[in-house]
Amino acid sequence: MLSLIIPAYNEEERIGQVLDAVIAARVFDQVIVVDDGSTDRTAEVATAHRVEVVRLPTNRGKGAAVAAGLSRAQGEVIGFLDADLVGLRPEHIRALVLPVIEGQADMTIGLFGGGRLSTDLAQKLTPILTGQRVVHRRWLPPADFSTARYGIEVLLHKHVKDSGGRIVEVSLDEVTHHMKEEKLGWRKGVAARLRMYWDILKVMAK
Repeated sequence: MLSLIIPAYNEEERIGQVLDAVIAARVFDQVIVVDDGSTDRTAEVATAHRVEVVRLPTNRGKGAAVAAGLSRAQGEVIGFLDADLVGLRPEHIRALVLPVIEGQADMTIGLFGGGRLSTDLAQKLTPILTGQRVVHRRWLPPADFSTARYGIEVLLHKHVKDSGGRIVEVSLDEVTHHMKEEKLGWRKGVAARLRMYWDILKVMAK
């Protein structure tokens, strides 16, 4: 069984396109959207796509949202996608899943390419930060994800790599995502980005 977890916070304008691609790919048996205390219609949009929706009463951060999704996930193979992707297509999702279910990888990571320069470059420089992944459950770290916040990708990546897992990079051509500055405005976006980097640095320092 394959489960997919999509953490989402105030993504009503974007998550529908992601779920359309997920549903069209027809590879996940269970799709879980974790609404991380959104103040918009994120949960309603997800519910309209007939996927499983978990609603957190307050915004607790990406790590806590993923932990909530994992507590409901039944699959032996677990996928993770961001809720604000642009240009995601069913073939991207299949490309992420196949190496794991065919035994060629213990974890795949999806890297943007040809979407737009800023996000392409960021992922080339720091592929460890991508939120697009598929991993076999046995490679999940024993650590509590809920405290990692935006450091969750680093926590997962380090655990698989340090444990000798096989990590395969998958190109997500023409995919990008909405940047924080675009969603929140310049000042709030920069502040949110700095908080994200701080979460990441804390996990990397451990």
